[in-house]
Amino acid sequence: MSQGDHGRMNMAPSSMPMRNSSSSNYDGMNTKTIMQMSFYWGKDAIILFSGWPEQRLGMYVLALFFIFLLALTVEVLSVSPDVKTGMNPMVGGATQASVYGLKMALAYMVMLSVMSFNVGVFIAAVIGHAFGFFLVKSRALAMANKAAAASSSAAGVAAKV
Repeated sequence: MSQGDHGRMNMAPSSMPMRNSSSSNYDGMNTKTIMQMSFYWGKDAIILFSGWPEQRLGMYVLALFFIFLLALTVEVLSVSPDVKTGMNPMVGGATQASVYGLKMALAYMVMLSVMSFNVGVFIAAVIGHAFGFFLVKSRALAMANKAAAASSSAAGVAAKV
């Protein structure tokens, strides 16, 4: 056997099907799941759970909407809740840690969904993150403008007195 010849090892990586090592019993049959290793378009995807969205268009659209909402929620949760003055530090820390833990769990679910390599899932996740970022930043800008207007009107009143 030559140095570059290792049986099937000389095949191009993209031509080798990748199979999941675990098998599941579905309807009494022993089946193996094929993992997609490049981006593809279509409703026939396995997203987060085996058998979901069940190769039906309606369920696929529901899955895309779910991924969109997950990504949007990750961005909304990126704004830490304010700790009020006088609040018990343990309660404030526990609240912030809980929100952070939830955000990370949802972010990992979005990541695992995108790892299905389905283009629709990828687009839904990106649009969800972008829309969530837009909501968070537009709210922050509106609050900053409101605070600036309040401070400028207060400065105008103080200057007249």
